Amino acid sequence: MRRSLYEDVHEDFRASFRTFLQREVLGEEGRYGEWERAGIVPREVFALAGRGGFLGMAVPEAHGGAGAEDFRLNLVIGEETQRVGVSGFGLGITLQNDICLPYFLTYCNAEQSERWLGGIASGELITALAMTEPGIGSDLAAMSTSARREGDHYVVSGAKTFITNGINADLVILAVKTDPGERHRGISLLVVERGTEGFERGRNLEKIGQHAQDTAELSFADARVPDANRVGEVGGGWPLAMKTFERSRPGIAAQAVGIAQGALDVAAKYATERKQFGRPIGAFQMIGAMLADMATRTEAGRQLLWAAAEHIEAGDPHAARWASMAKLFAGDTAMAVTTDAVQVLGGYGYTTEYPVERMMRDAKITQLYEGTQQIQRLIIAHDLLAGE
Repeated sequence: MRRSLYEDVHEDFRASFRTFLQREVLGEEGRYGEWERAGIVPREVFALAGRGGFLGMAVPEAHGGAGAEDFRLNLVIGEETQRVGVSGFGLGITLQNDICLPYFLTYCNAEQSERWLGGIASGELITALAMTEPGIGSDLAAMSTSARREGDHYVVSGAKTFITNGINADLVILAVKTDPGERHRGISLLVVERGTEGFERGRNLEKIGQHAQDTAELSFADARVPDANRVGEVGGGWPLAMKTFERSRPGIAAQAVGIAQGALDVAAKYATERKQFGRPIGAFQMIGAMLADMATRTEAGRQLLWAAAEHIEAGDPHAARWASMAKLFAGDTAMAVTTDAVQVLGGYGYTTEYPVERMMRDAKITQLYEGTQQIQRLIIAHDLLAGE
């Protein structure tokens, strides 16, 4: 029987990453709180993560990466950042490692790889993915941001919203309609670089959680993007995006598991220290039962996440179902466990003196981004009913 879900390499990596978080992210008292109030993580922290070997681990050694094919290392990062309460920073590097990097690794040509991969691995280039638009929600095929071909460039017009890393990003993978008469088959992907004329960053949106994460509105007013920055075939953007979700959704599930574990840690410690009627409150059956349920759900989420990772790495044809099941269960678990953690702490749980109120706010987004819980249920059911 395995001692742990994680192999020794994952535990060693976790210990190294934990040291990095303590030194460079948590650091001096109040440093991360300053980033939360500012609504953005300083760019130089990404470079520190890159130098520490925590960005772009899958980038080939020839381009400055570690060439690590085990994407479970990214899941360890996602879980650990959320567990210690640096959710905004965690989301930023999860986006870089789990969501954006697969596009560059899998679909870029040799010239594009040479231009971008080294900077992504080092943290000198920060990435973002721009698909969502105002008013379209989960119906991505209804996007209206357009790109018309003029010579060796595309002229891009439109707007995107809820873009993680939107303020910091140097490279934005942008989904556009190159054929407005088509839905899915009319979507293409372009990489828009910082400084492109006609590309503007709007508001850094205020959110109920993940405050240190910059989440921006982006606009494109006849922005000229060279065809050399197109990723994949013209009109081939939709299947590329759908395939990439198989690895990005487990990244969100890892965040959710980490948030739940962090909240459980705080609640269990509080229940052993806080006394009522002469006894620790954890000794009372109702509190003990809540903690037992929180621990069980958190571990179940972790087990499902790891099982999904194994199916995905094995090339299971049902990998999309596993990814959606992991995100669905872990996201719901994070919301339930953090809500119960606030309840265990009572009035103190509702104050900023303890981190569980922030964890509860941070948990909600795991039920929304990379596809809502409703979308995950549709994917699971469709794959289940399609048979073998």
